[in-house]
Amino acid sequence: MRLLEDLQWRYATKKMNGTSVDQEKIDKIIEAARLAPTSSGLQPFRIIEIKNAELKAKIQPIAFGQTQITDSSHLLVFAAYDEYSTERIERSFKQQEVERNLPAGFADDYKNMLIASFNSKTKEEHFDHAARQAYIAFGLAIAAAAELKVDSTPMEGFNNSQLDELLGLAQLGLRSVTILALGNRDEQQDWLVSLKKVRVLKDEFVIQLN
Repeated sequence: MRLLEDLQWRYATKKMNGTSVDQEKIDKIIEAARLAPTSSGLQPFRIIEIKNAELKAKIQPIAFGQTQITDSSHLLVFAAYDEYSTERIERSFKQQEVERNLPAGFADDYKNMLIASFNSKTKEEHFDHAARQAYIAFGLAIAAAAELKVDSTPMEGFNNSQLDELLGLAQLGLRSVTILALGNRDEQQDWLVSLKKVRVLKDEFVIQLN
């Protein structure tokens, strides 16, 4: 299985060499994330693609000085909905009707149930749910990068509120969840590049209930 070989190849790159990755590869990684499954097909997150060097330099201190921020080719910021508004849910169902050539109101019962369910929850619960959907796409982006032999560093080590302010995410109804730095490993300076991948043994990892 080629995917397993790709996942063996990848690691959380600690030092990138600053060279560029072909935009075509970046586009494929983003497309893999766009095609990710999400709850009720709502896709309650967006990806902010950043390759501008000056903007990456402003993000670096927000990410505790991590060099992958500025040495990367691209940064992908996964940002989730701050709430499931009625308008957002209705827009998603309308798109499904149009693209699947379904009659208007085809799934109104289910749609209205979703709206009522989210209306009974707090905005923080909305965001928590949306962030979990973003992580599904995040994982697929990491796997896609590995298949394309693009190095990546998954990052949660940053000040979310400061990044949100810098990128103006509140105006878009979004909050940052995680960052994926994409680039090329520096084989001479990355201390992790040649070390064995370590994971929990399968017999311990899998709990079989037969």
